[in-house]
Amino acid sequence: MADIAILGHGVVGSGVMEVIEGHRESLFERAKEEINVKHILDLRDFPDLPYSDKFTKSFDDIIGDDSVRIVVEVMGGLHPAYDYVKACLESGKSVVTSNKELVATKGAELLRIARENNLNFLFEASVGGGIPIIRPISQCLAANDVAEIAGILNGTTNFILTKMIRDKMDFAEALKLAQENGYAERDPSADVGGEDSCRKICILASLAFGHHVYPDEVYTQGITEITLEDVGYAKAWGGVIKLIGQVKMLGNRKLHIIVAPMFISEESQLAHVDDVFNGIMVRGDATGDVVFYGKGAGKLPTASAVVADIIDCIKHFKARKYLFWEDAKPDYIEDYKLAKMNFFLHINTPDKEKTMRSLEDAFEKVRRVIRDNENENELGVVISDVSFAELDEKKAHIEKDGARLLGRIVISEF
Repeated sequence: MADIAILGHGVVGSGVMEVIEGHRESLFERAKEEINVKHILDLRDFPDLPYSDKFTKSFDDIIGDDSVRIVVEVMGGLHPAYDYVKACLESGKSVVTSNKELVATKGAELLRIARENNLNFLFEASVGGGIPIIRPISQCLAANDVAEIAGILNGTTNFILTKMIRDKMDFAEALKLAQENGYAERDPSADVGGEDSCRKICILASLAFGHHVYPDEVYTQGITEITLEDVGYAKAWGGVIKLIGQVKMLGNRKLHIIVAPMFISEESQLAHVDDVFNGIMVRGDATGDVVFYGKGAGKLPTASAVVADIIDCIKHFKARKYLFWEDAKPDYIEDYKLAKMNFFLHINTPDKEKTMRSLEDAFEKVRRVIRDNENENELGVVISDVSFAELDEKKAHIEKDGARLLGRIVISEF
């Protein structure tokens, strides 16, 4: 019998219990041991649950119980989750977590502690919910040199953008609907501001390229400034807008990593990932593009990934799974402002022709995009092979003669 403890009984924690209780026989067949939830840590009381006797309000009951060999952390946030997980690993207990903030911020340290103690620290559910992605990158694609990862990593923002594209809702209206449907939190800032996607692409980058990438090193832009006019221009250009987390290895062995709304071509596989679904593309030198698709969050999909990690831990009590990356190294992340990209510019101008001439003087490659029902003073253009730094330098030139830059959106290459 494998005794485990669960830290937290919220959406994911209760889902883990539901999966374990509902699939007890099949889990035994896969793990070759019975999974016994001995403790559940939560400050609340759940007297009506059939397993109410398992609850404790004291972490000491778990850390002091030598029979508990696996601890499942599904509390979320950094504190006290980090302190609890670190203590568990240092005391000889393997840890499974769904906590993306914890892994993105403290992953290198916790993996090192796990390795030093011949334990496992597993986190399949931290990226993509129920979509298998951590295990495939670390095992199935191990023979590849990963060149690039790009993905739609947040279901809330993808739902909002889908409603803006399909139903012509503005951002505020689509966000309200997402909250009413339970797809967005009361405070949605981590989702719509891009922080959630940033944490996830940091985890994938750390795993794929071998050194920890911290969220505060990554340029992150959310979708709060995206308008229905932008959506219309994306359609006229030949695509849609998606919030994308992207990382790729450059020729100088530095990482280019960014989270931002992007124009995605209709021909891209990611263009048709809609609603609350996630899509993650991994580009390997041997496999080419491999895309992972599914619901990126939700009670049971996420719980499924957590329980799969529990089974993995049980199978590797005596033989640690190899899942590891080194801590960050100096000058590992390329300055995002230096990378050459293509951009869409949304401009308000009293004279379109004069502004076009000004743009053609400032940039080598400029192409106009005209959307349906374009306003009289509105101008959309695509400029190619420029950087954020060049755009910043030439903003005054763009805004000559009364023109005003309303927004700039990266154009994807995949």
